[in-house]
Amino acid sequence: MEENYEKEEEQALAKVEIEREPGELVVGLDIGTTKICCVVGEVTEDATEIIGVGIVPSQGLKKGIVVNIESTVNSIKQAVRQAEEAAGCNLHSVDVFVGIAGNHIKGFNSPGILAINNREIKKADIDEVITAARTVKISENQRVIHVMPQEYMVDDHTGIQNPIGMTGVRLVTNVHIVTADIGAVHNLVTCCNKAGLEVADIVLESIASANAVLSPDEMELGVVLVDIGGGTTDLAVFCDGTIRHTCEIGLGGHNLTNDLSVGLRTPLQEAERLKEDFGGAISSIIKPNLVVDVPTVGDRDPRKVTQKVLVDILEARMIEILEMVDRELVASGQKNRINGGVVITGGTALLANIVDLAEQIFDMPVRIGYPAGITGRVDEVYSPRCTTGVGLVMYGRKKTKDGKHNDGSVMNRMKGWIKKIM
Repeated sequence: MEENYEKEEEQALAKVEIEREPGELVVGLDIGTTKICCVVGEVTEDATEIIGVGIVPSQGLKKGIVVNIESTVNSIKQAVRQAEEAAGCNLHSVDVFVGIAGNHIKGFNSPGILAINNREIKKADIDEVITAARTVKISENQRVIHVMPQEYMVDDHTGIQNPIGMTGVRLVTNVHIVTADIGAVHNLVTCCNKAGLEVADIVLESIASANAVLSPDEMELGVVLVDIGGGTTDLAVFCDGTIRHTCEIGLGGHNLTNDLSVGLRTPLQEAERLKEDFGGAISSIIKPNLVVDVPTVGDRDPRKVTQKVLVDILEARMIEILEMVDRELVASGQKNRINGGVVITGGTALLANIVDLAEQIFDMPVRIGYPAGITGRVDEVYSPRCTTGVGLVMYGRKKTKDGKHNDGSVMNRMKGWIKKIM
């Protein structure tokens, strides 16, 4: 079976016409619980053009964590092959930016201090004060994947975005640090490598999605991104133009589907279809006489169930997820800074009336986040389902443009991590 699959893959790749230089391309790979989304972008100084998209059902993950490497690799290969055929190029030597999510992700703020002694601040000082801020004790199985400066302070002057060239006695910074489980990162990279891809960086999915759906004005005013994926709900708060808080909640769209499957005694595949066709977030607006045919297991005939019963089940779980997000915002101390409202994205954002329910719970304006700032095959990715894939391409464009990935290759960094715990 494996040999036949590899032959089919080689034949498919042989048909691909290489029309562009690999250096012009960036790939975003969203390896989710319910789907794999591979987005190919051709990037220039001024634009990001989507030239290829591959979306296939995901096999081998649970709540964002790889539980079956072989199944995950096969799903990645299928998504990549679709994207290659659409883009007319081979992606096996292109930088791939891979999204990561899950309960193992931790985010926290940390300060750093550096003595300047009344001289001009240089780029090396910025690097040194950030290094000081990231020198914190974390769990043995966790390693840093993001260090994002929030602001700088020179002596008594606060809120500085770029202190280079200033003079002072002391340089202080606050950074937001994101860590991930070594094993989870290793398994993701291994799956990509086995699929023939070169991983340039691992990116927190909410950070990637923010690149695709949030405007600079929202980030300045204060906004929270709620990315409700299949296995997890990712939360990111921005204020004054920078990241302030991140959090991962271990519930997502698959929980809604599973609730329907159990509550209506119908297969998962049928529950997903019912959710998409008849689902909603508020049951009180559903007419009580609307009836839905619900397939059952075995050879039994479909049952008649009112749509209101179906939506009741979804509403209960949706309220739970959104209330967990609201409690996290309050606990973080950031809720009173969110003047730009809430942006919901991810596949579950397509659930009918979710905006109305969210506005009731958060008591602030809510909108659905769609990918923006792109050209090319926009119709194929213009959906909350594709936000992370597009955001990863845009994140990769910024990194490529700046000429900086995180501290060398992902594989080299992982080797260093593993040595430390052996």
